[in-house]
Amino acid sequence: MSPNSPPQQSEQAEIVEKVEKMYLPRTSESENLKKIRHTTSHVMAMAVQKLFPKAQVTIGPWIENGFYYDFDSPEPFTDKDLKAIYKEMVKIINRKLPVIREEVSREEAEKRIQAIKEPYKLEILGDIKTEPITIYHLGDQWWDLCAGPHVENTGDLNPKAIALESLAGAYWRGDENKAQLQRIYGTAWESPEQLAEYQRRKEEAQRRDHRKLGKELGLFIFSDLVGPGLPLWTPKGTLLRSILQDFLQQEQIKRGYLPVVTPHLGRVDLFKTSGHWQKYKEDLFPMMAESEEAKEQEQGFVLKAMNCPFHIQIYKSELRSYRELPLRYAEFGTVYRYEQSGELGGLTRVRGFTQDDAHLFVTPEQLDDEFLKVVDLILSVIKSLKLDSNFKARLSFRDPNSDKYLGDDEAWNKAENAIRRAVETLGMDHFEGIGEAAFYGPKLDFIVKDALEREWQLGTVQVDYNLPERFDLEYVAEDGTRQRPIMIHRAPFGSLERLIGILIEEYAGDFPLWLAPVQAKLLPVSDQFLDYAKDVVAKMQAVGIRAEVDTSGDRLGKLIRNAEKEKIPVMAIVGAKEVETNTLSIRTRASGELGSIAVAEVVEKMKSAIASFDNF
Repeated sequence: MSPNSPPQQSEQAEIVEKVEKMYLPRTSESENLKKIRHTTSHVMAMAVQKLFPKAQVTIGPWIENGFYYDFDSPEPFTDKDLKAIYKEMVKIINRKLPVIREEVSREEAEKRIQAIKEPYKLEILGDIKTEPITIYHLGDQWWDLCAGPHVENTGDLNPKAIALESLAGAYWRGDENKAQLQRIYGTAWESPEQLAEYQRRKEEAQRRDHRKLGKELGLFIFSDLVGPGLPLWTPKGTLLRSILQDFLQQEQIKRGYLPVVTPHLGRVDLFKTSGHWQKYKEDLFPMMAESEEAKEQEQGFVLKAMNCPFHIQIYKSELRSYRELPLRYAEFGTVYRYEQSGELGGLTRVRGFTQDDAHLFVTPEQLDDEFLKVVDLILSVIKSLKLDSNFKARLSFRDPNSDKYLGDDEAWNKAENAIRRAVETLGMDHFEGIGEAAFYGPKLDFIVKDALEREWQLGTVQVDYNLPERFDLEYVAEDGTRQRPIMIHRAPFGSLERLIGILIEEYAGDFPLWLAPVQAKLLPVSDQFLDYAKDVVAKMQAVGIRAEVDTSGDRLGKLIRNAEKEKIPVMAIVGAKEVETNTLSIRTRASGELGSIAVAEVVEKMKSAIASFDNF
């Protein structure tokens, strides 16, 4: 290729349509969407029962991007059936049937359900504790138990803003021992333009799917023999993990963190003291007991689901002085949680994951300053990952009406006020999430939006007065008295697995130079230039650049295609001219073809770009 050729756009820019950003609200954010999606789900159920008279309806709630309905039908639904169901829905919408709310007694509701012989509705009726019972009718054609809300008329729905998306299996009540049902997923919007943008993002999400890209890029695999939710990291994926881990460890060392290592399991009593056993017993892997008697007495070991009780034991191993505080213990600790198989999803929801966990033990006087320093670290991480253009902070506080939280009101108020002071001091864009707190303390969560406007929680920092109380932690104050320290829990990444899944999708697998497992690949046009290419790679590796040579012997066109497919940031073509002039013909994914550049200059430019988290 000619050095004077115009720079090529990155693959990402070529594929992703340039469309004006459109805000797509979630159902929970829009009362109008709730009405549209709730009504559309009823229209769909009515259409199904008209086409499949033996089908029985169960539940049909709205979800954040649409709705679904579960059916018990002797006939299995097909994709072809979805088209027929949609056509029937259009007919119902065009009939402009009024949506009528009716209040009836429990006895009357039971009588009507028995008349149409729908046992699932009887079970649902039994779960409704309030009276009167509300029923919604579509004209005089169809009805279901429902609390609403709904539009006034089916004609208020726009069929061009509705789509039936997929079929799935589901168990009644989520219990695999109960009837297997058929679930139909759909989506509905206020306008056809919103639907088109939603479908564009969905298609783009499929292209960026980290499970697909992770396999194509050779980063991780899953094995049925190992088990679901337990990823296996390949050499390239392990290198990616190490890059992220080394990056954060270096930042932590600069900020006075002390590394610790703790075991993968511990006694149940440890988690009883922390309260995790009582609150989350069902989310832990089953206890390992030495005998039936020990099992009955709940005496045994469990795989750890969190690192904080272990770090507390290190703190408590000797009496601390105020002069030692703050103490900052950091660990990339692997934890295990028994997620239900239906909730697992690639790397973003797994059963074994590594947290970039740290626990700070501070005096009351140190709390505000240390909290701000932790926030500064998290903001630095988000900026380095290029995720800082669109994020907000959530103040995750307790729900005062819930009994799931430990500790007294005074401790909670102190902790929540500390978080409020921090965001106000920093002037951060924030909102309160009532009921989002951990059971032992409030949190400041960092919510980022990715390239598809999806929200993800990354970093989190928590203030905790309760675990120091439960574990009876102390330090000797300046006046010689024994005082209780305050704990700060923090994790800038959250978990390596989840972060990598998010980053794969954010970058569409096209990692920035500093993060790419292979930063440069040399492409010799024939075997006679292999030695020169290997010598250049050795120079690059000597200064920390991750480089390799393509030794396949393929033609140049295929060498370039393979490097593009692997999304290598810097490709260097090596031929007779390059050997003669001690240069490399450089082509990058960020800027296209850059022409011939001296080897020493390439090495220095790459070093500089990597150090500044920039592209070549």
